[in-house]
Amino acid sequence: MLQKNTCGIRFALAFLAMIGAIGCACAADPSVTLATTTSVDATGLLENILPSFTARTGIAVKIVAQATGRALDTARRGDADIVLVADPAAEREFIDEGYGTTHRQVAWSDFVLLGPSGDPAKIIGGRDAAAALKAIAAARAPFVTRGDRSDVNIAELKLWRLAGRTSEALTPEKWYRNVNGDMNKAIDAAGTGAAYTLSDRATWLVSANKAGLTLAIEGDPHLLNRYDVIELNPKKHGKPRLAEAKILADWLVSPEGQQAIDAYRKNGEKPFSALAASPK
Repeated sequence: MLQKNTCGIRFALAFLAMIGAIGCACAADPSVTLATTTSVDATGLLENILPSFTARTGIAVKIVAQATGRALDTARRGDADIVLVADPAAEREFIDEGYGTTHRQVAWSDFVLLGPSGDPAKIIGGRDAAAALKAIAAARAPFVTRGDRSDVNIAELKLWRLAGRTSEALTPEKWYRNVNGDMNKAIDAAGTGAAYTLSDRATWLVSANKAGLTLAIEGDPHLLNRYDVIELNPKKHGKPRLAEAKILADWLVSPEGQQAIDAYRKNGEKPFSALAASPK
């Protein structure tokens, strides 16, 4: 009996030692999960700048790219350590609910209204997005919406409200087409269907398929698209990686991180501009 107990004790000690070794290995190889928008990821920004952060800090970053609403939901569930998104109203709600704490501006781009070169609504060259949408509705010209709770989709619906149209009124309209997909899917659908659509400029600049579309409306202040980093509340999450997540947030707004954002080019274009030093 003594021998069996001794074997059992040795097995238990060996098992605990193994668990300890795994824990040490995890501590020696820190990583954080960043929930962010598809536009930031699809343009290649994070893929370009984060290796410098990892090289400096030893912290690897796992990216979960989703529409803004879904990215915030991922953080609410505790499946992310930090978020980088672009919807001020949804961000305020997230923080007011107690899920987020520190909130800082990182970068900005803007939205643009794209349309077919034939321009059936006669809006190309204007600077008033709401007036352009009114003209599209009056002409019953085809319009493609992402319909995916992304920052682009949310901004589009706000612009429609400024134009006097609610989502409930738009949904039955045959000229208003919901693709329930990402920005590239919406751009492809608009190009194929000679339709208008709202896009973030960053994705439009790097889009591989611009056939049939042209930039119709830009420069409206309502089209500003701001990206913010939000740290999570440890009282809600209790995540072991929130300290590393803060290091990432600090780096994104640091001179080094901001310079990396400003220096990034895709296909010769500058998709994003640094914002930390001059918040909008």
